[in-house]
Amino acid sequence: MNKALMIGCAMFFGFQTVQCRASWKELLETRVHRGENEAVLPYRLMKPERVESDKRYPLVLFLHGAGERGNDNDRQLVHCAAEFAKDENRRKYPCFFVAPQCPAGKSWAELDWKQMKLITRDEPTEPLRLALDLVDKLAAELPVDPRRIYVTGLSMGGFGTWDAAARRPGFFAAAVPICGGGDLDRAAKLKDMPIWAFHGDADPVVPLAQTTTMIEAIRKAGGEPKMTIYPGVGHNSWADAYADPELSAWLFSKIKPVEKSE
Repeated sequence: MNKALMIGCAMFFGFQTVQCRASWKELLETRVHRGENEAVLPYRLMKPERVESDKRYPLVLFLHGAGERGNDNDRQLVHCAAEFAKDENRRKYPCFFVAPQCPAGKSWAELDWKQMKLITRDEPTEPLRLALDLVDKLAAELPVDPRRIYVTGLSMGGFGTWDAAARRPGFFAAAVPICGGGDLDRAAKLKDMPIWAFHGDADPVVPLAQTTTMIEAIRKAGGEPKMTIYPGVGHNSWADAYADPELSAWLFSKIKPVEKSE
């Protein structure tokens, strides 16, 4: 193979191979979801390597951070997506991975940006509403296992993850909010949902207390959420979280119990 091509398409750290950016991005189809009142939500969709007719697959909704907002339908892939697109992860955990892009100037959840605190409204923000509608649409059109729909996000998307989980407490099989925060008054709604939250204790953007107080409130309500705090890590705690193979194993092991008919 041409030496320049090898350098451009693969980097070797010990025994680990990192795919070239162009190759893995091509795995994510470029799409647009159209909602009510002509509202649109760009998104990328990655399907399992092989979709077998007699199987249903998990669906992962990923909510990006504030820095990835826009309409290029590409920037939302800066974080997280590459981990899910790795060959070994696709083979071990085949799933539908959905990454919508929030428009500039908007957010997944209503936030007090000065204090990085969630503001609860009766209705979700338009981007989150569209994202949840998109999940419903894909779950109806694709061979998605309704017992294995997950939500995760970082920073602004971490707040969005907490908000989405609280708005649909019986819908998601698990939630993974990273360096975000939620509404303590709605913590009891999450006591039965598997949750694994992550945060760096040196985060200068979103206070660590946003995660710890939510976890404490859920535990007080009778839940058993997991929490990982990275010592000395700043705002980019998602880098450690999404690269941790234990997170993938934990996430895809969560299956909602079958609802009993009366």
